[in-house]
Amino acid sequence: MNLAQNQVWKQGEEYIRIVQLERLAVKYKIVKNLLTGEGSHHDASKKEFCRLIKGARLMTQAEVKEIWLQLGAASVPEDAG
Repeated sequence: MNLAQNQVWKQGEEYIRIVQLERLAVKYKIVKNLLTGEGSHHDASKKEFCRLIKGARLMTQAEVKEIWLQLGAASVPEDAG
């Protein structure tokens, strides 16, 4: 599995966004609403993170932008996704 910074994974009704990716660790944020970005920050090893997203679906940049547009975002940030 190839992880990258700013990837967004959808698991149920939650979105998991990789905030910072290091060699052996991942800092990520879990949010319910991509527009507000309100959520909680977490740290995990890569192994723990991969277990967390097992069964989750990696969203494309286009899908993330579409959600932003559906939620009425005035402007979509370039790094959204």
